Amino acid sequence: MRAARLHGVGDIRVAEEDDPEPPDGHSLVRVTSVGLCGSDLHWFAEGGIGETVLDRPVVPGHEFGGVALTGRYAGQRVAVDPAIPCGHCEQCVRGDRNLCPRVRFAGHGTLDGGLRQLLAWPDEQLFPVPDHISDDCVALLEPMGVALHSLDLGHLRVGADVLVAGVGPIGLLAVQLALHAGARRVFATEPLPHRRAAAAAFGATAWAPDEAEPALADATSGRGVDLAFEFAGTDEAIATAVAAARPGARVVLGGIPSTNLSAFPASVARRKGLTFVMVRRMNEIYPRTIALATAGQVELDALVTHRFGLEDSATAFRTAVERGGLKTIIAL
Repeated sequence: MRAARLHGVGDIRVAEEDDPEPPDGHSLVRVTSVGLCGSDLHWFAEGGIGETVLDRPVVPGHEFGGVALTGRYAGQRVAVDPAIPCGHCEQCVRGDRNLCPRVRFAGHGTLDGGLRQLLAWPDEQLFPVPDHISDDCVALLEPMGVALHSLDLGHLRVGADVLVAGVGPIGLLAVQLALHAGARRVFATEPLPHRRAAAAAFGATAWAPDEAEPALADATSGRGVDLAFEFAGTDEAIATAVAAARPGARVVLGGIPSTNLSAFPASVARRKGLTFVMVRRMNEIYPRTIALATAGQVELDALVTHRFGLEDSATAFRTAVERGGLKTIIAL
């Protein structure tokens, strides 16, 4: 099989590798589509995320789907949950499998990810999908799961005003999901004009960050929003979320910063009595994302602006790092 493997900063190579042999309880999956996530771009451009660094060549990619060739779902198209929790720790037993301290995650550490033609994956982490949704849509179920889990953590109430600071693909999915869940209005801040335009197309009122504070104060008559999401991974976006939140609001932090430290305006947050919630991937959410995609209640294919083949993986990563589009897909 062919696989794309990251050897160092900016150094991704496609080569022939041995086909995997699935152990008991695993299926052989032919990968069809892989989305490039912001965290993949950290690995490619910086060689790590925060305190975690690349210490061995690894196959990237955790947004992917394919066709099961063997096992429980042989012959069926499947979405692949990239996280493999231990199943036995306190967090797994109480139902917080996304918080498992021994979780293995595709494209991270010692577990190769989806940028290869074939992989062996646990049967319980595979989810059949209907034929009428595209391969790219199947890959995007993972970022939609992160956005949906973020909404769960935010306790969104019908009729709420919502801010999304940072409207890359996950932020754009949060915009759609918030409106679908009953938000009265969704506001968005984003420095890139084409992403602001996408947010507006999905129903948000979008501003550049330097315009946001007075515009939002005017739009909410100075009250602020009931719920603020941050999906940019920058201190500036966190500060925007804090400034936008009304007293007593929740601020959900879903962005992944380049360093191990984040900062926010503590005095403002303290005076407002804000509740901060951290997003750790997603938890047992694939059945819900598949249902939403199947019903056409969230637009996924519209997020795809660039597609490449596996042999052009290096070009795909460089294109995604430039952030000139929305979602970059590698089709196998």
